[in-house]
Amino acid sequence: MKKEYLAAGQAVGTHGVRGEIRVQPWCDSPEFLARIRPLFLREGAQKLEIQSARAHGRIVLLKIEGIDSIEQAERLRGKTLYLKRDTVRLPEGSHFIEDLLGCRVTDADTGKELGILTDVSATGANDVWHVSHEGKEYLVPAIRDVVVSVHVDEGKILIRPLKGIFDD
Repeated sequence: MKKEYLAAGQAVGTHGVRGEIRVQPWCDSPEFLARIRPLFLREGAQKLEIQSARAHGRIVLLKIEGIDSIEQAERLRGKTLYLKRDTVRLPEGSHFIEDLLGCRVTDADTGKELGILTDVSATGANDVWHVSHEGKEYLVPAIRDVVVSVHVDEGKILIRPLKGIFDD
């Protein structure tokens, strides 16, 4: 089942004395997170009205309504910020990482189950999927030559693995 609220980033500190917070994005980019309105604490329990947001290097600087001092902003340090799924439109062929985790990974040509997707690492050029099977972890590049199709609603991913990734 798809979650209504997804983790989008973590407040990692303050910026200035007027209550801005520094957020480490868990999205594709700081620019992506800076466009999301509103954000939430505790998976929707508390709505945060964003007055302003801007990318600043690899982080996002957020000004939240009602947070007007460094002391108030400091109370958010370490908190996870959530986005509401229906407020975000992903490009065709893109998926939320949280939706991919737990999907069965299957060889598209043989039908052999290769494992379960347990983690995703962003490496710069492309994401790398961590696929676990029988106590072993395999690293699979999430590229067009490998990923055949993703069926999140069915919990299934079809791939055409590169030679040498899985035990041959």
